[in-house]
Amino acid sequence: MALRIIVQEPDEVLHQVAKEVKKITPNVQKLLTDMAETMYDAEGVGLAAPQVGILKRAIVINVGDEHGLIELINPEIVSKEGEQFGPEGCLSIQGLRGDVRRAQTVTVKGLDRNGKEVTYTGSDLLARAFQHEIDHLNGVLYTDVAERVYEITPEGEEKV
Repeated sequence: MALRIIVQEPDEVLHQVAKEVKKITPNVQKLLTDMAETMYDAEGVGLAAPQVGILKRAIVINVGDEHGLIELINPEIVSKEGEQFGPEGCLSIQGLRGDVRRAQTVTVKGLDRNGKEVTYTGSDLLARAFQHEIDHLNGVLYTDVAERVYEITPEGEEKV
């Protein structure tokens, strides 16, 4: 396991479309492990491979619910329901937050670290995290879709 450097905006890798993982190798599994360790170290709830400079379709998420750590390779959203609107931040964009409109509930399918197809349905924060991280795989940042972006203090409060 190793911590990876989290790429910061405006690095071009954050704006590129990640490539499909064709074969799950030990290197891909190590990437997932490193991404999870990096996410936990940075106190985030999600991380996409482009955020550590790797243009592969892989994400890790842990919102602290009953699912625990979710590792997904080649994830895609298969259904969306409802709407939620609220603040988002990003480990690749320090000092900012944005108000983003997302689906309230999403169903996502992909492969786990062993190549088995898995499906998750999540609402609220988990749905937001799925959408946010899958956007990263498509070169889209929350600041691209936010209705409002604002600065925050080091304590996470909005600057007035």
